[in-house]
Amino acid sequence: MTMLPLIAALPWLGALLLACLPADARRTSTWLAGAVALAVAGLNFALVPAVFGGEVPVWSVSWLPVLGLDLGFRMDGLAWLFVMLIGCIGALVVLYAAWYLDADEPVRRFFIYLLMFMGAMLGIAMADNLLLLVLFWELTSLSSYLLIGWWHADPTDGRDARLGARMALTITGAGGLCLLAGVLLLGEIVGSFQLSAVLAAGDTIRASPLYVTALVLVLLGAFTKSAQFPFHFWLPHAMAAPTPVSAYLHSATMVKAGVFLLARFYPALGGTEEWFWIVSLTGMATMVFGAYAAIFQHDLKGLLAYSTISHLGLITLLFGISEPLAVVAGMFHIINHATFKAGLFMAAGIIDHECGTRDMRRINGMWKVMPLTATLGMIAAAAMAGVPLANGFLTKEMLFAESLAKQTHGAMEWLLPTGALLAATLGIAYSLRFVHDVFFNGDSVDLPRQPHEPPFMMLAPVMLLAALCLAVGIVPSLTAGPVLAVAAQAALYGTPGPALPAYSLALWHGFNLPLLMSGVAVVAGIGLYVGLQRFINLHRLVTLPGWFAAGGRELFHVLLGAGVAAARGITGLLQNGSLQRYLLLLVLMALAAGAWPLWSAPLAWPALHLRDLNVAVALVGTVGIVAALATTVMYRKRLIAVVMMGATGLVVCLTFAWFSAPDLALTQLLVEVVMTALMMLALRWLPDESAPERHVSATGQGLARLRWIAWRDGVIALACGLGMAALTWQLLNRPASSISDYFLQTARSLGGGSNVVNVILVDYRAFDTLGEITVLAIAALTIRAVLTGWQPRLPPTQGYNPLMPQLVARLVLPLALLVSVHLFLRGHNLPGGGFIAGLVLALALVLQPVAHGNDWAEARLGGQRGRSFNRWMARGLLLAVGTGVASFWFGAPFMTSTYDYPWLPGVGGVPLASASAFDLGVFMVVVGSTLAMLMAMARLSSSGSR
Repeated sequence: MTMLPLIAALPWLGALLLACLPADARRTSTWLAGAVALAVAGLNFALVPAVFGGEVPVWSVSWLPVLGLDLGFRMDGLAWLFVMLIGCIGALVVLYAAWYLDADEPVRRFFIYLLMFMGAMLGIAMADNLLLLVLFWELTSLSSYLLIGWWHADPTDGRDARLGARMALTITGAGGLCLLAGVLLLGEIVGSFQLSAVLAAGDTIRASPLYVTALVLVLLGAFTKSAQFPFHFWLPHAMAAPTPVSAYLHSATMVKAGVFLLARFYPALGGTEEWFWIVSLTGMATMVFGAYAAIFQHDLKGLLAYSTISHLGLITLLFGISEPLAVVAGMFHIINHATFKAGLFMAAGIIDHECGTRDMRRINGMWKVMPLTATLGMIAAAAMAGVPLANGFLTKEMLFAESLAKQTHGAMEWLLPTGALLAATLGIAYSLRFVHDVFFNGDSVDLPRQPHEPPFMMLAPVMLLAALCLAVGIVPSLTAGPVLAVAAQAALYGTPGPALPAYSLALWHGFNLPLLMSGVAVVAGIGLYVGLQRFINLHRLVTLPGWFAAGGRELFHVLLGAGVAAARGITGLLQNGSLQRYLLLLVLMALAAGAWPLWSAPLAWPALHLRDLNVAVALVGTVGIVAALATTVMYRKRLIAVVMMGATGLVVCLTFAWFSAPDLALTQLLVEVVMTALMMLALRWLPDESAPERHVSATGQGLARLRWIAWRDGVIALACGLGMAALTWQLLNRPASSISDYFLQTARSLGGGSNVVNVILVDYRAFDTLGEITVLAIAALTIRAVLTGWQPRLPPTQGYNPLMPQLVARLVLPLALLVSVHLFLRGHNLPGGGFIAGLVLALALVLQPVAHGNDWAEARLGGQRGRSFNRWMARGLLLAVGTGVASFWFGAPFMTSTYDYPWLPGVGGVPLASASAFDLGVFMVVVGSTLAMLMAMARLSSSGSR
């Protein structure tokens, strides 16, 4: 169904449109962001007949069918619920943020980040492929990092924002790596990464010996994202974000991603003893700890953060109980918590916005000056506490009922209801503190601002959320019943099928034990709060009492410091600034990797004979060997060494030509020319000869060490040379059959070209080529960045030569352009192609600054600071990627190519392959990156010589 990719793509398209707006387009940015959120909710609502009718709409495009990787989305009841929460609460948050953020805030950028996060969350909810889910999972961590650190430059709160963002990214990012590992194991067990296949293979997964490992890894991902104990500590520090971020990320969406994962994987992983003990105990510990810690917070958002941790633990506990009705209760609390906690955060943000502080020891008596805000805040707080007539009361009673009903695990029969009662009691206490300390408890103390009611539009989202809390609490079967039914069905069974167990959504179920527990919790919670205020005075406490003061934050800093210290030690050991050491370690690792297979499984060595040796080939090879040895002997004569290295490369080029590889020979020849040009430009800043050994070290000990290093390097080089010779000999004597036969037979029929090498590069392995040209562009940009602004210490050895035949350089350019076009056009059927053609044109272009000077060439070739080179690379990459993406339009996998031979009168059949467009992108990247690197060096030479 095409509506699914549209829903998933809307936030990303909105963010792209926002990026095109002027930075000060505040009103337009707000309208656009709000329209995107409403469009997501509206399109999702249009799927009600299908989803509520028992269908599961699916849309997918094949990506790598052999590996089971598809770009696909599905919409079952669970996904529908989360998409509706993301869209609806997102729209309210946009409206709220428009009035909350100050006039000097970059609102456009804020909404770009917010839409990016919305898109990532929609991807998690709708992904029909586990690897795609992990991709969007990581995108939520990255986008939330940007939002949490929004005020990173603020002189007052910047440090907290940076700390909170870094902590959230570290914890959730580590959990994401665990989730990736777990998903890979699930794919290995099931044989597919398709979500529907994984959900249907629950029995197979639970019977696998890899089940426990996969379960733990997936749960680590869920627990870190949903701030479960002991990973809870990042969430309170994330409160450094603006309140709209807290209302969206940390109540309704991001932290819900973890419990969404529990619901999503419940049919595949749930129902076992391992699931019960790990999930239920983690949920109970989080629920009780979060509720306890919330009581002692002085920061208003800190109290709400710990209460969020507690309620996330409650949802986790319900899923951990692993009973159908407990899962239904968990899904119901996901809905309820999103409504009342988003409203509470918005009310807290209003108070902070109007008072200038969130310190509950100062913001007392708000009922007098902000009665409407106080009323809405108390309704949301009542829902959080589980007071009758509010939606939180219903799920609290369901929690009590399910904790009492679990009668199969010994001590857990009393531990579950005891923990639930304790958490409910603490929940009453911290909710009462929120209401009493903020809205009553005397008068305010030394407020930075004089508070008053906010504008109506800022209060409107809170009013709507408070109304939903009451509506769901009073008539739950009419308001939340249908949504809960389809969401719980998907969470329990994965696909429509078995009927849900009977349950009743009603405000009154008669006098029973859960109702008694609710009454006890209310009375005990009120008594606890009154006792704490009278005998301890919460306002005087600076930190949490007892061992709770040493929380996960301190442990995080200790581990982070130890990790940084270890990294510095390893870096100092391996990366001391010596290029010789880097090369030594690289060569040793390569030598070990190559020697290990031979050591573990010795090979049979065929006899070496010379009867088929060609004398010409032997002579050419001898020249290459002599040139390589001369390079090592004459390394102090830098110019001679460069020439000898070029001679070695030429011999390699001739070798390719001898083995009938003209494409490789052309590429090798042109690369040698480029490398020689780079070295010659670099040599202008070096002395003609390197310093002799006696100048390097005047002591005998130092001289002996240098000689030992020379012998060591010689032995390593000899070992590597012999190893490569042995490997080459084994390859030359292997069986003749290889994958090359497949390429030779199918290059024409499948790729539409006779040049097998080029067809492989732009068709069969186009994705590899895309990665290679991306690396090439990055390398060029890095070189330009490193050399920009660098001032050499010494002048160049020679000045600019005005006798350079400028006329020849100008004549070479059109000829080279013609040759380049010729090589490009024939590349699909004859030796040539985009890479070779790009090198030819780039070398001709780089002759211009050599002949006419850098300023002349930049004015005609590079533009302002060589930006045209960057545009060449950018457009080439876009063209290459666009060619691959275009295949989606025809329902084919990424980078699928096609070809045709249209008949033109008087010309005949003209070969046209879509891969030629990709090859054109390669051509543009090669030209831009080669010129960027060479011109960066030429600029140094020319600027220093005038």
